[in-house]
Amino acid sequence: MKKYLGNKLAIILFTLPTLILFSVIVAYPIAQTFYRSMFEWDGLSEGTFIFLDNYTRLLQDRVFWLSVKNGLIFAAILVVFQIGMGTVLALLISDAAIKGRKFLRISFFIPVVLSVTVVCQLWLSIYNGQYGLLNKLFEITGLSYRQDWLSSEKSAIFAVAFVNAWQFMGYHFALLLAGVKSIPEQYMEAARIDGASKARAHWAITVPLLGETYKFCLVFAITGGLNAFAQMMIMTGGGPGTATYTLTYLMYRSAFRVGEFGYGTAAAAMLVIECLLVTIVINRFVAREKITY
Repeated sequence: MKKYLGNKLAIILFTLPTLILFSVIVAYPIAQTFYRSMFEWDGLSEGTFIFLDNYTRLLQDRVFWLSVKNGLIFAAILVVFQIGMGTVLALLISDAAIKGRKFLRISFFIPVVLSVTVVCQLWLSIYNGQYGLLNKLFEITGLSYRQDWLSSEKSAIFAVAFVNAWQFMGYHFALLLAGVKSIPEQYMEAARIDGASKARAHWAITVPLLGETYKFCLVFAITGGLNAFAQMMIMTGGGPGTATYTLTYLMYRSAFRVGEFGYGTAAAAMLVIECLLVTIVINRFVAREKITY
């Protein structure tokens, strides 16, 4: 093994196919995005080079800042619900005293494998202002809190974000459950011998040891929130008005609805930078030391 690891030619030969594949699929499209963002271009005819004018226009665009804000709200809801609920459920399911654990594991993961369109149509019915389940529940409990959840500029982004959070919570639950299962049982046994309650032992032992898992979950949740598109497209069309715009929806509208492909790619480039910065910050400050058992 040392012979091969010390052979630079062997290292190059083994890594070259992966580097070529990465360059073709990831690096080249990203480079093209940044290059095309410097053109006034409709996506079909020859573009006009305008350097950073698209970025200047973006930074002066109220819809751009609203899109950034919505992306951050979306990401925050995903982090709180998916990781928070995923942690609670993973800790509960890991307890041998819980009955029907296999059924519960499957149930929590079912929404993940459903089509986004199916899930959005389900929640469109739940949110409906006239006959929706949510308003009916308020009515049954005697609360006069009838809302048209997707037609209000204040509640629409939260309602749409919750749909994504609900659907993909099971993915984070599966990751966290795998992380909990990988922690040696001896740690929990030692805590119980010392008189710690189950909740206290999980807080002091299990949660800190899930640092690496939380890092992955944070990256997936935050970048997933910043990249949110399908739910807006299906449920609100970016509305009411521009209330549920995100950078991906702004990119789509600019490039494919209005014909401003250069402006749309500038929005895409800003999204790439935003996701890259988030990933760097998470890798820098979360679970900096890998724990080995």
